[in-house]
Amino acid sequence: MTAVLWLNLVGLSADQIGQHTPHLAALARRGSMAPMQGILPGVTCSAQATLLTGTLPSEHGAVANGWLDRRTMEVALWRQSNHLVAGEKVYEAAKLRQPSFRCAKLFWWWNMGASVEWSITPRPYYPADGRKIPAVYSWPPTFGQDLEDAIGAFPFFDFWGPKAGLPSSRWIAEATRRTLVEKSPDLTMAYLPHLDYDHQRFGPDHPRSIQALAELDTLVGTLVEAADAQGVVTIAVSEYAIEAVERPVAINLALRHAGLLHARPTPTGEVLDPFGSRAFALADHQIAHVYCQDEGALERARTTLEALPGVEHVLDRDAQVAYGIAHENAGDLVAIAEAGAWFTYYYWDDPDAEPDFARTVDIHRKPGYDPCEMWLDPGIRFPKLKVAGKLLQKKLGQRYRMDVIPLRPELVRGSHGRLPSKASRGPVYLSSLPFGPGNPEPDGEAVPMTSIKARVLAALAR
Repeated sequence: MTAVLWLNLVGLSADQIGQHTPHLAALARRGSMAPMQGILPGVTCSAQATLLTGTLPSEHGAVANGWLDRRTMEVALWRQSNHLVAGEKVYEAAKLRQPSFRCAKLFWWWNMGASVEWSITPRPYYPADGRKIPAVYSWPPTFGQDLEDAIGAFPFFDFWGPKAGLPSSRWIAEATRRTLVEKSPDLTMAYLPHLDYDHQRFGPDHPRSIQALAELDTLVGTLVEAADAQGVVTIAVSEYAIEAVERPVAINLALRHAGLLHARPTPTGEVLDPFGSRAFALADHQIAHVYCQDEGALERARTTLEALPGVEHVLDRDAQVAYGIAHENAGDLVAIAEAGAWFTYYYWDDPDAEPDFARTVDIHRKPGYDPCEMWLDPGIRFPKLKVAGKLLQKKLGQRYRMDVIPLRPELVRGSHGRLPSKASRGPVYLSSLPFGPGNPEPDGEAVPMTSIKARVLAALAR
């Protein structure tokens, strides 16, 4: 069995490999590179499930970064259980072929409960007093403990939130290098996230994004060098690429104004009421799953959304089949944004009704994705002083609310989720292996994302 390093370079497109990425370009020259045919939706949880299983969301069920559980009527985003993804994962298939196979899974999604020998993923603690304590979950526990003892605590606040950036990718890269050398897994999987952040903040062509691209390339160069020294094959993919946007679309407000969405007043602001709503949208970047109570609500929602500026397509159950997203987890309708547009989750338009979590980093309570969590509110005069005061409250063991996130969707300059306008602007596939048996050239412009599992297994079997 040949060992493989499998890198997930989220946000990278084929068009970006060149002048600013000498290490990635060198990998492509000595091995292979092609655009990768993306899936709908092009979002983290869906794409990673497809990469792991070789199937589309209609089969594996990860139709977005979260979905409505129709039994409990609860919206759940960013869950980590490997058991939520149907189908055989790549590490399960490899173990069947070779019982001695060993895998390390570093910060890929669907991490918890995965049948791998080593895993690590962000997993904070939530004490009863309302605090959030940064932490990682690893299996075995000593794997994460040993890594943090060697290279310091994982920089949790650099993984998501206003500080999100290079330190998180740098830590994961070093953890990956150490794992390659010290554990010698047959398959080492690593997720490097930081390119995605600046691309969403500034757009993919901004100088800050080009800098992030060069930073990513440097990390990749270090890891490829380590892999080469160990005789390990390198495979690199991205889940999606980022496109420039300038139009936020308030899809839930449109449904509310149509009399379909209901929000429940509470002592801490309005909260979306899935039971009382005839229709509401789980907004996820450039796609939204719209859940409807009955056929009448569905038709009214369809009419409302088809007339909403910024919406390109509204897919009913029949139309979802062609896009590979028809599944019981999917919305009764799936809305796709136009090029340059994306969907906000906001469902209130009265400032006095704003929910208490709106201005915080809270990926689980918000009924949709909120990219504004990557900013400190520019309306706060001294934001760092305010953050310091909140952290002091935390140190003193007091309850606090880190309400420093803006409600300004116009800040967002990059998004993803819809299918790219051309293959080279979508996700990308690279390998240190040339095209040939087990790694076929694309039949057309791009290799299918559904083929990557088989390519990894073929590389392992060399």
